[in-house]
Amino acid sequence: MTNNKKSTPNQRELTPREIVKELDKFVIGQQQAKRSVAIALRNRWRRLQAPADLREEIMPNNIIMIGPTGVGKTEIARRVSRLTNAPFIKVEASKFTEVGYVGRDVESIIRDLTEYAVNMVKGEHRDEVGDKADEQCEERILDLLLPPVRKRQSATVEAEGQTTHDEADTLNTRDKLRQKLRNGQLDGKMIEIDLPSSGAPLMQVIGPVSLEEMGLNLQDMFGNLMPKKMKRRKVTVAEARTILTNEEAQKLIDHDAAVKEAIQRVENSGIVFIDEIDKIAGNKSPAGPDVSREGVQRDLLPIVEGSNVLTKYGMVRTDHILFIASGAFHVSKPSDLIPELQGRFPIRVELSVLTEDDFVQILTKPKAALIKQYTALVATEGVRLEFTPDGIKEIARVAGEVNEQVENIGARRLHTIMTTLLEDVLFDAPDEVRQEKVLVDAELVRSRLASIVRNRDLSRYIL
Repeated sequence: MTNNKKSTPNQRELTPREIVKELDKFVIGQQQAKRSVAIALRNRWRRLQAPADLREEIMPNNIIMIGPTGVGKTEIARRVSRLTNAPFIKVEASKFTEVGYVGRDVESIIRDLTEYAVNMVKGEHRDEVGDKADEQCEERILDLLLPPVRKRQSATVEAEGQTTHDEADTLNTRDKLRQKLRNGQLDGKMIEIDLPSSGAPLMQVIGPVSLEEMGLNLQDMFGNLMPKKMKRRKVTVAEARTILTNEEAQKLIDHDAAVKEAIQRVENSGIVFIDEIDKIAGNKSPAGPDVSREGVQRDLLPIVEGSNVLTKYGMVRTDHILFIASGAFHVSKPSDLIPELQGRFPIRVELSVLTEDDFVQILTKPKAALIKQYTALVATEGVRLEFTPDGIKEIARVAGEVNEQVENIGARRLHTIMTTLLEDVLFDAPDEVRQEKVLVDAELVRSRLASIVRNRDLSRYIL
């Protein structure tokens, strides 16, 4: 399908099938959740290709993911944001409070998302001007190492284009220094550079919304009115290269254009992941002195529904930001949320409990599987870990058994199992002369974990 309309530059035009295929590399199972997220993501790209008169009317398909902890809810949302290079922020619903109480207000979600997007776009622009910034940084360091020779005033007028003997020597020396600088031979040499001194301390404003919550500070507000104070400091050439390259890149970036692009990205492709939304469900008790969960829901509603939020970069519209909420809903259920908020999350997906077969795949298949992580960690000490198929199955079986007996924490149980299983190897490897190879088979797993698994009280504290 071809279309001449232009999408936002940060979005890759992945099809839902391609999105699911990429998610499969990191998240095992949960195909229905992956499909729903992939469709919601593709619909955002489709909206940008739609006729202009309909574009503003097409609302995002906000999603609630329901399932126990450790089954992949957060990982799906995080990986999706990386696939599209979209501004993404994860927040916990339980950390926000009703307006009028001490604590963070829900609008800070959008301010944080905008701040992240601005930094992301500026980082991309810095990469674009990186070569030019490196060149200018190099010239500044050379000027510090070998100040340029001033042209001497002389009664004798030299021929045009002819350089003095001193200038020729300086240029020759400068070229030699440049080569040494590029080869890293001068990295340890100390030089003096001017750095801006730290600004005045922030003033705390007591009130419903502080300057910090607004994302503002006095230095930003009055920075242009007061000249920056510079402080001379000794640093190595290597440190100066990093500092000066960043300074030069900042000069080359069009900050206004970067902010404008960042706000567009937030409004059209921003993703907010609200975790533990079940913690603010229910609690329809009469009014009292405590913060009500329903009050937090009502404050959250305008943001999800679509409103304008004031940030230090300007107004940001939330109408087309994609909201993905998740919760275990052990005690409450999605219908315990206020009806208005339920209506803003039309797509509901239930994630399945992980089985022993899922654990085997989680341990081996993903790019950063736990077995690969621990193998790489121990390899730094000169020890080679080797897991046999029966050993991996036994680890998965133990994880499944403990989850059933104690508390189902999903794939996170594998972290506790692996750490306990490999405790001796991880502790002794740096100090003792050990065998170069450690074989982790079913027998080793049973000998290390059987007694803990059998003792339910012990497994409750250790595993």
